[in-house]
Amino acid sequence: MIIHVINKETLVADDFYFKCAVGKKGLSSSKKEGDYTTPKGLFSLNKLYYRKDRIGKINSNIKKRIITKNMGWCDDPTHKKYNEEIQNCSKRHSEKFFRKDSVYDYLITISHNYKKVPKKGSAIFIHLTKNYKPTAGCIALKKKDFEILLKLINKKTKIKIG
Repeated sequence: MIIHVINKETLVADDFYFKCAVGKKGLSSSKKEGDYTTPKGLFSLNKLYYRKDRIGKINSNIKKRIITKNMGWCDDPTHKKYNEEIQNCSKRHSEKFFRKDSVYDYLITISHNYKKVPKKGSAIFIHLTKNYKPTAGCIALKKKDFEILLKLINKKTKIKIG
């Protein structure tokens, strides 16, 4: 199955059309770290992360991991763990998963820049939104839509952006 971001505000999965938010500066074929664009391309969905304290137990057909207080994603192009999950994260090196708001109560990592090429972009996720405000480069859905999407996807699902 391929889910598809067809424009700046629509994600399609099977017969479902979900309103979504993307990067503040739209979609880009030449993503760079910090440019506020969402990368165009065909990517795998790697892993679902979730806040068990807020979500509870979930069933998912993709790999999943419970978010802990010290978990994050490295977005520092000079760090050896660039564009991968890290523990004991500092603000300087990472996007912290355990947040006060609900944006990362659910998130799915996307395989953009899986070769970890410095400055080609990192921390590209599908995560939650309450207001469809543009993101720093991720794709954001309302919680109810995210939960529907979780029922449709599996470990072979790809996402086509653009």
